[in-house]
Amino acid sequence: MGKGYLFESRQKRFTFNEDNYYVDLVFYNRLLRCYVLIDLKVEKLTHQDIGQMQMYVNYYDRYEKLEDENPTIGILLCKENNEALVEITLPQDTNIYASEYKLYLPDKKLLQDKLRQWIEEADVE
Repeated sequence: MGKGYLFESRQKRFTFNEDNYYVDLVFYNRLLRCYVLIDLKVEKLTHQDIGQMQMYVNYYDRYEKLEDENPTIGILLCKENNEALVEITLPQDTNIYASEYKLYLPDKKLLQDKLRQWIEEADVE
């Protein structure tokens, strides 16, 4: 995950209006000073998945995080992402992100090329 992440829970249950909900993974990042919620989807991303994560993030922001902590981040890892769906469903200033997961890593050369590309892009900005 990276630096500063603390694992809090797997299948974290919270109850709201007598209904139970479960977040797949809950982390806290000491450096960012915020919760990071991760939901894993084995199918193509849907607007229902995005709405569900928005509810989880709202719940954590309103009932779990402390006043001096930063807003909760939601991450949806899915088999197939749909950037257009994410863009139209979520507000522009959201802390929710969707990304595809891969079952296998690409070959070494492709990873090196991609890393070089990201470094060049970061240097331009």
